[in-house]
Formats: sequence, structure tokens, C-alpha cells
Amino acid sequence: MDYAHHLFDQIPQPDIVVFNSMARGFARSDTPLRAIVLFSDIICSGLVPDDYTFPSLHKACANSKALQEGKQLHCLAIKLGLNHNIYVCPTLINMYTECNDVNAARRVFDKIVEPCVVCYNAIITCYARSSWPNEALSLFRELQGSNLKHTDVTLLSVLSSCALLGALDLGRWIHELLRSMVLINMLRYTGLVSKDYGMHGSKAISLFEEMKRARVRPHEITFLGLLYASSHTGLVEEGCEYFYSMSDKYGIIPGIKHYGCMVDLLGRAGRLDEAYKFIDVLPIKPTPILWRTLLSSCSSHGNVELAKRVIGRIFELDDSHGGDYVILSNLCARAGRCELFEEIDERQGGGEDLHQALGKIVKELKLVGYVPDTSLVCHAHMEDEDKEITLRYHSEKLAIAFGLLNSSPGTTIRVVKNLRVCGDCHSAAKLISLVFDRQIIFRDVQRFHHFKDGKCSSVLVETTGSRI
Repeated sequence: MDYAHHLFDQIPQPDIVVFNSMARGFARSDTPLRAIVLFSDIICSGLVPDDYTFPSLHKACANSKALQEGKQLHCLAIKLGLNHNIYVCPTLINMYTECNDVNAARRVFDKIVEPCVVCYNAIITCYARSSWPNEALSLFRELQGSNLKHTDVTLLSVLSSCALLGALDLGRWIHELLRSMVLINMLRYTGLVSKDYGMHGSKAISLFEEMKRARVRPHEITFLGLLYASSHTGLVEEGCEYFYSMSDKYGIIPGIKHYGCMVDLLGRAGRLDEAYKFIDVLPIKPTPILWRTLLSSCSSHGNVELAKRVIGRIFELDDSHGGDYVILSNLCARAGRCELFEEIDERQGGGEDLHQALGKIVKELKLVGYVPDTSLVCHAHMEDEDKEITLRYHSEKLAIAFGLLNSSPGTTIRVVKNLRVCGDCHSAAKLISLVFDRQIIFRDVQRFHHFKDGKCSSVLVETTGSRI
């Protein structure tokens, strides 16, 4: 691009077409903001941008996360009457997406009188990449109701949203439309294809080194893979180096998923206080999921005192998740600190109706042969009755009970969990599907379980149930 810029400077009176070529080149280079600098120069010389100018400039802002410059370009496009142009709108939406301003991207879309399929693709991709899957699917349904026809790009983003939600049925339907190998990615995310990424950490890192040698510029997804691989292979220092190089070396602003990987990386290594400080000083408001990731690590390493602080931060944001109570109760029981859990539970209150309903469900299950597997509760000092109570209020059973209470008879109950289902909950779910004549689709960290008529599509958990 340096030589191209040199040639451009030799032209006595360059027109806007020549500038558009320069802007396109800079937008694709390692120095995209040079397109904005050059644009300032040509504006001062009296050239007027056209509808081919802004897409490249928006891409330059997107690649450099230059939100303020992007907003100024947006204002100029409005002034010139190009803000509704079919070439300008999609790139404007993408620019706001890359700059993490999803609401601004949606406002751009909503002001389009008759959005084309490219505009729909841009906003659906925006929501999918920002982990707003429900909004992405809602817009996809809106697109289906219009006279527009979806494209492969549409379906790729919808598949990604299906993966985030665990919406297997819709994912299969999309597969029928797409019929391409992209389904492998969705299946890998939803657990239908099992792969231990931790075993391939060194391979991921070696591939990244090959990318650098080939001068291929990494993006945010690249670093997600690197952080995940580092976390699951114990490469803590390497993972930290990759994380900080995102912004320092490549100008990539980390997203919530990168922060989650870092918390998991530090938590798995037992660096819990460091993980707590990491969340506490984030430039964005921490989500409950970040704190829950740390809570799981506190449980794994038996750190009751930090878990108490973490659970307090979780309850400030969301106190409705039964799994938080389960993790804390198990941790307190292992440490002989049951009074701490009772104190927190009383302070939070609520959930009495759900707990009572679950008690009645368990009674009915016992009539058809359900016997709580108290051997899964590894607390020798606890009586069998206490162990049974611990098993009863697992998040899986609470979620299924909630589904039974809040859905009509015959409705399929869907449960998604970010940990592996325990053996006792697996056995209980089979009997619930039989006694209450419900189909239960349970997605855990490894696979989908389809419970129907007292049977499950997966038999692996029955012989390898997790202990708590």
C-alpha cells in the first residue's frame, strides 16, 4: 500500500473512483485508519464521496474499532443523503457491530424503509456474533415472513444462534436448507460431535505460529480458540500472553467470551484471587456467567471464603439460578461449613413453591422405583437423608420441575447446562419422562440426552455418572 499511496500522490487531480480503490486497499491492510486520514485530505480538496466510498471507510473503522470516526462518517452519510443506500447500510451495521455497539447497529437497521436481504444478513450476523441468539432468530423469522429469500450467509448466522441456544430442532431444519458442511461447526458446539479440544492445545498453538509466519492476521475467533486450548492444557502463562497480545499487538478489543476464557484459565490453575481481581477490574460490567465460572473454580479448589464473596456478586446480578445454590451447598458440605450455606439461603429466600413441587415429584418417582444414588455424594460425615436432600435440589431436577410447573401437559421440556449431568439426575429424568409422559431434551457440556418413555438416547452417563 505504500507504493500505491505514492502513485496516488503523483496524480494531479485524482477523482473519487481512484480514492475508492485506495480506501479499499487500506481497509484490507494492517493500517486501516490510513484510509480515514486520506479521506480527510480528499474532502479538503473538494472531492465528494459517493455510495462506493463509505463501505470501504466503514470497513476501515470496523477493522480498527474506530467507533468515533465511524460515527462521524455516519453523520456525513446522512448529510449527503446516502444513509439509506443499499451499499452503505450493511457496512454501517457491520461497523457498529465490530465496535460493540449493537444497539446502534439495530437503530440503523430499523430506519431502513425496505431492508434488503444483505441488510438482514448484517443485523442477524450482528446479533449472532454478539451472543444475542434470540434476537437473531426473531429477525430470521421476520425475514421469512417477507418477500425476501435468505442466503447462505443468513443460515450460517442462524446456525450459530441455534448452537448458542441448543435449539436442535431448528438447527436440523436449517441443515435441510443449507445442506453443507457448516453443520459440523454447529454440531460441535451443541455437543452432538464430541471432541476434546484440550488434547489439541499444542496443535492449536502450532497452527497459530504457522499463521504468523504466513502473515495471516488473526481475529477475535482465533484468540478464542487459543485461550480455550491454553485453559484445557494448563498453559496459563501462554494463555495470558495471547490475551494481552490481542489489544497490545493486534488492536483487537476482547469480548465477553475472551474474558470468560481468561477466568476459566486462571480458575483451573488455582489462581482464584487473581481471577477475582481480573473480573473486578474489567472495563465492562461483569455478567453472572463470569462470576459463575469463578464459583465453579472455587468449588473445584475448595475455597469456601472466596466462594462466599463470589456468590454475593452473583446475587447482586441474578439470584434466580438454582445451580448457584447447588455448587455452594456442595462446597460447604465438603468443607464442613453447612451453616454458611443455610445463612446465605435464608438471606436470599424464595423458591419455596418450586422446592415443594420437586419434593412431590420425587415422592412419585419413588413409587415407580427411584432410589437416590447417595454414593455420588462424597461426604462421609453426612447422613443418607442429608445426602438425599443434596441430590434432590440439583439444578437439573429444579429446571425439570420448573418446566413441569410452567408448561402444558405433553410439552417437551428442554434443559441446557454448562456442566456434565450427574448420574442421579440422569436416572431421575428417565423416570420423570415415563411418569409424567413428557419428552425431555437435556443438553450438557458433552452431548444431548433425549429422555422419552423412561429411556435415554445416551447410555454413557449411567455407567460413568459424575460424583459431587
